[in-house]
Amino acid sequence: MSASPPLLIAVDGPAASGKGTIARALASHFGLPHMDTGLLYRAVALALLRFGGDAASEFEAARAVHELDKIDPTDPELRSEIVGGLASRVSAYPAVRAALLDKQRAFAAQPGGAVLDGRDIGTVIAPGARVKLFVTASPEVLADIRARDERDSSRAAAPLEQAADAELLDTSALDAAAAIARAIAIVEGKLGDAR
Repeated sequence: MSASPPLLIAVDGPAASGKGTIARALASHFGLPHMDTGLLYRAVALALLRFGGDAASEFEAARAVHELDKIDPTDPELRSEIVGGLASRVSAYPAVRAALLDKQRAFAAQPGGAVLDGRDIGTVIAPGARVKLFVTASPEVLADIRARDERDSSRAAAPLEQAADAELLDTSALDAAAAIARAIAIVEGKLGDAR
């Protein structure tokens, strides 16, 4: 009897869908490390801002990737709307995505498994993940979030889209606890199916 592969969980979805909350809860429940890949792009955006780079330049945005070690992942500025909007812009650059790809794939390849959340985990970063969730919610959210999601869905490099084999989790009518419980049930169901 062969050992089962590591539990790699991909959680994708648009902004304000609850994917980050769900991913953190899944990581905690299954004892796995978690990576918010959107935070990587926010860190690139913040680094670009701090060294005075031009967001309209793919070269300067890609150069900002090499400044990530200077960004504290707990810096509250990472969660600002300015950084979020800029992160969406720089994430469209193929050079930035390529520079971060290895970092994300290395995290996903940990021997014990991992949980990653973002917008292209199940389609680009970890298409072989054992469990894939696509978390969505009703579009009654702020206009700038919709605009960012539209940019991310229509970009040429790794657009936001549901992987063909991802389970859809619509959180529109669920509170956080119910959404987390549903996500855990989906993962446990997938693990049971694989046995």
